[in-house]
Amino acid sequence: MQMQSVAIGWQVYDRTHRPLDLGFVGLAQFLPAISLSLVAGQTADRFDRRSIIRLCQLGQAVCSVALLVESHMGVGTIAPIYAVLVLMGVARAFSAPANQALLPHLVPTEHFPNAVTWGHSVRQVATVVGPALGGLVYGITGAWAVYAVCASLFLFSFVLMSLVKARTGRLQKEATTLQTLFAGVRYVWHQKIVLGCISLDLFAVLLGGAVALLPVYARDILRTGPLGLGLLRTAPAIGAALMGAVLAYHPLRKKAGARMFVAVAVFGVATIVFGVSRSFIVSLASLMVAGAADMVSVVIRLTLVQLSTPSAMRGRVSAVNMAFINASNELGEFESGVTAALFGTVPAVVLGGIGTLIVVAAGTLLFPELRKLQSLTDEPPSPTPQVPPPASPLPSSPAPGTAAASPLLADLSKAHKPPDRSR
Repeated sequence: MQMQSVAIGWQVYDRTHRPLDLGFVGLAQFLPAISLSLVAGQTADRFDRRSIIRLCQLGQAVCSVALLVESHMGVGTIAPIYAVLVLMGVARAFSAPANQALLPHLVPTEHFPNAVTWGHSVRQVATVVGPALGGLVYGITGAWAVYAVCASLFLFSFVLMSLVKARTGRLQKEATTLQTLFAGVRYVWHQKIVLGCISLDLFAVLLGGAVALLPVYARDILRTGPLGLGLLRTAPAIGAALMGAVLAYHPLRKKAGARMFVAVAVFGVATIVFGVSRSFIVSLASLMVAGAADMVSVVIRLTLVQLSTPSAMRGRVSAVNMAFINASNELGEFESGVTAALFGTVPAVVLGGIGTLIVVAAGTLLFPELRKLQSLTDEPPSPTPQVPPPASPLPSSPAPGTAAASPLLADLSKAHKPPDRSR
């Protein structure tokens, strides 16, 4: 995906030379992801999550082949690229919640925070290799070769996922209604700590993300070419991977909430430094710092979302989480393109970093529960409002290969058992 993103960004900007078109690249993927998020979450709770992931991987392989054909034919317009991006957004919309909700079935609860850290670190290693390799292949052979490699890797991912033995089956037993469709939204709204961490991540990355404008920096400001673009795209992942290794051996045991606010603030400052930099080395270093800070936020957010959610609702809650992530990434790319077209590339990035710092200041006032959070497995400092439970109870014991229910969730259930309204 990272290789493909580099190729698409460079190809679009090379054809049009308009930063706004880079914003539309993000918008084309964001619209299907956000519009289908609730349906995708419901699907992840009603069907086998492994099968959903496999189908989506096949779909993304088809999209890579379509981009290869378009590149080989040399179509002058970029409209076909946007059409393929919409299909990729659909595949990602259904894959993401199923992927997140599957992990607790593979890892025991007591190891889950560390598993999140390691899993995301391994993904960052791929993110380090992907952009650099994508820029290198693009510079040597052109976009078509990048898309051919991506199609092959998506098919290989399909094979690897087929080897996973865990089968979740249907976890949501009740009939599909508007109430079950929006159950994940209600759950996140009442869990103020979860709402705080994902909304903080949303607005920080929405305003402070400069990824969409990296082709402009590589071509017109730093003048490094496709290979330099790949290295710029790689830098945040390097920082994230290094921070992931630190967190794996030194988990966040105290002041997790306060450290999340500090990390997002560091992300904003690093974005400002990157925006004003004219040195390739300084730009790489600032992007690495931004990636390391973002890693802290990701680990806290993913751990809280998964450990505090019942298994039968994880798909829908993960879908809400992914809607926030997609909004911060793809919609953030669109916002960057628009502000760059209005104010210029450098002012757009700097203003985004300043906006991130304002979001941090506002978040400390709006979400005191998150600011006071100590351990990621502690009970929230204030009582959680009652939320209607799923109509069917969770199994009394997990299936083989399925993680047990979270201790945090069990404590909350005992302390604040809601009335059964399913009847």
